[in-house]
Amino acid sequence: MSADAGGAGANDAGANRAGANGAAELREAVRTAGDSRFLEVPARVGFAASGLIQVLLGGLAIQLGASHTGEPDQTGALEEVAKIPGGFLVLWIAAIGLFALALWLLTEAILVRGGAVTDRWVRRVEHLSKAVAYTVLGLTALAFAQGHPTSASTTTSRVSGGILSTPGGQLLLGALGLVAGAVGAYFVVKGVRLRFRRDIRLPAGLPGRGLTVLGAIGYVAKGIVVGLAGAAFIVAAVRAQAANATGLAGGLTTLEQVPFGGVIIVVLGLGLIASGVYNIARAWLARF
Repeated sequence: MSADAGGAGANDAGANRAGANGAAELREAVRTAGDSRFLEVPARVGFAASGLIQVLLGGLAIQLGASHTGEPDQTGALEEVAKIPGGFLVLWIAAIGLFALALWLLTEAILVRGGAVTDRWVRRVEHLSKAVAYTVLGLTALAFAQGHPTSASTTTSRVSGGILSTPGGQLLLGALGLVAGAVGAYFVVKGVRLRFRRDIRLPAGLPGRGLTVLGAIGYVAKGIVVGLAGAAFIVAAVRAQAANATGLAGGLTTLEQVPFGGVIIVVLGLGLIASGVYNIARAWLARF
């Protein structure tokens, strides 16, 4: 081997070691951020805020199913929060908690480990999709806290219209719908197989069994609702009509047109309330 070749090999090895060290340092920094009490406390607040919003969403869904009134989406839920005494302070706290929760989920997506490769990537997609959802929800809560409420359905339709106006927009919006549908299916499976139990420190006895039931019902209901929203995106992509992409409210409203649709919506509303109560409990019992 020539001196030049030996020197090049040494340089390559050094570069590889430097790259590996840099990646390890980045991973350690992310792990430190994810394990930080500074992030854990507001993230727990985020779980509680998410739970409160899901309880209110469930109530609005029941109202829609029973009396065909109301808008069961994040906007309607946050409007209810704004009406209570000190509601704007609650919205500010909720926004901060939701952003912290999104950041924690992002670190979890980067640090996910253990299990088969496919399982790790499924968990990464789950964490990333939740991080995006909580970020959007945090921005919506922040808008309400600042006195500038926005309609979730209108915003979703506007964003979908922007996607459709780009080259290949129909395929992109359809892909977004498929991802939402896959996440919804994953939630259903997670609820049925009780996989959510690894996310929470379940208390012993009756409280633990009660939380397990709430979590199972909640994940299945949430998965169906997310799947319906994904189906709305796919319909919007096929028809090239952004008005069909109206998020949670559009997905639930569509059920009104099927036989016993009102009853189904009420049942899903009860499931969302179960999910909300589970998340409120998770604020204290979550594994970090």
